Amino acid sequence: MHTVDPSQTAADVLYPLIISAVVPRPIAFVSTQSGQGVGNLAPFSYFNVMSHNPPHVAIGFAASRLRPHGRKDTLVNILETGEFVVNIMSEWFIEAANHTCGNYDYGEDEMELAGLTPLPSVKVLPPRVAESAVHMECQLRHSYELKEPGSGRVTGAIVIGEVVLMHVHEGVAGRSPSGKLVVDIEKYQPMSRLGGNTYARTSGLFDLPRPDRAVGGPHAQQPLKYTSNPA
Repeated sequence: MHTVDPSQTAADVLYPLIISAVVPRPIAFVSTQSGQGVGNLAPFSYFNVMSHNPPHVAIGFAASRLRPHGRKDTLVNILETGEFVVNIMSEWFIEAANHTCGNYDYGEDEMELAGLTPLPSVKVLPPRVAESAVHMECQLRHSYELKEPGSGRVTGAIVIGEVVLMHVHEGVAGRSPSGKLVVDIEKYQPMSRLGGNTYARTSGLFDLPRPDRAVGGPHAQQPLKYTSNPA
């Protein structure tokens, strides 16, 4: 095993290790507005849903070396207005979404630059991305600065937002066996992020039912035996 102590490892060494080890990561395609109403759109793969009652999402932001204040434009807007929209990225508009990753000046609207279509939100001001099949309108609930051990230098931030309204396009909507609204993964074609510049499609699906958890009954599970490493 290669053993890595983050407190003793340079950030430029940790970065490729972390993003190649924690995979696949869902992508939050985040639309925001500044306090003056100027739009911004960018993808973030330090992202996931954290709960469902009430639904909350968390997004991680690395510090920006291109901004004098060290904050990415999306983070600046979220902290200023307390609102954002998470649009989930699907395969049919991946190239346009990737175009928003450019180093554009603050105040340039990446949605317009990428040829994507703004769709009015209902409970928040930032628009949704019409090409996305699932949108989550969010309000900021918490934000946390991340600091480098030793120096105390701010190296990023984590924001937690509550999903106050969710939209699912009819084209990807499905039903669970009990009739509840779900998203049909095969129609959804969600993209995920791997290491480097590598993206992944969601394919090769399979179901694996959870084991019966009855204690001492005829269906009690026996410990499994398997190899614990790929060697």
